[in-house]
Amino acid sequence: MLASSVLLSSNFSVPTSASEVLPGAGRLQFERICGRTVLTRAIAASPLRVLNPQSAGPSSWVYLATYGGGLVGGDSLDIAIDTGPGASALVATQASTKVYRSDLGASQRLRARVADDSLLVLLPDPVTAFSGSRYVQEQHLELEKSASLVLVDWLTAGRMASGERWQFDGYTSRTFVRRTGTLLLHDAISLTPGDGSVAGRMNRFNCVATVVVTGPAVRAAAARVAGEIDTAPLARHADLLMSAAPLAGGEGMLVRLAGLSVDQVGGVLRRFLNFVPSLLGDDPWSCKF
Repeated sequence: MLASSVLLSSNFSVPTSASEVLPGAGRLQFERICGRTVLTRAIAASPLRVLNPQSAGPSSWVYLATYGGGLVGGDSLDIAIDTGPGASALVATQASTKVYRSDLGASQRLRARVADDSLLVLLPDPVTAFSGSRYVQEQHLELEKSASLVLVDWLTAGRMASGERWQFDGYTSRTFVRRTGTLLLHDAISLTPGDGSVAGRMNRFNCVATVVVTGPAVRAAAARVAGEIDTAPLARHADLLMSAAPLAGGEGMLVRLAGLSVDQVGGVLRRFLNFVPSLLGDDPWSCKF
């Protein structure tokens, strides 16, 4: 989900009014109150919208959306999330993040602080960059000692029905995960035609995904997923590629997927992350795949 390398610090805070945020800014604060997680503060400036439906479980859910259904040239989203001690929150998107053609490009930056004994699940729909578009995102996740995180970040080939398979002008994504100040993960993806045909390098694959799972609440699940990938049979021309690697210090897993379609990769994500509904108290995929 994000663009620029702003680091979180101990004075990270959520503004108290919309007048304190610039266009495209979003500020979310979750707190555990009387056994449930509550969205205690939500600020969004156009083109960003924040939706907060009621979930069946004790967690709080937020869906991010944009006016116009996507990002146009010059749009720059800046999202800050603060998850308080013991809170459990899902932040997803209402639909795929569409990036429209523009010489200006669009960007998104996400910063999150996840407190002790809390869980943050970032489960957006994939980014779909149209032909001629440019998109940059950056994510900074700062975890306290006993915080848990599930993060999904994925990208499609674009509007293939319109002949736009991997035809964007540039896509860059960087993700940083730190626990108590120690860097666990710095992951970067850069896809530009200047480095060679993106469609050629992607070969037959039309959807790629990155998953990060770390923290005490998800440690056993991360080990199970890694074991399942390690024991999966390999085929020279497989329709699905999977890999898993431990984070620094054995603090969790980084999983990568490449598949032929969004439905295929989405189904695998749901299978690998089948522990998420029990943690949230409800199923975020019930109306997705």
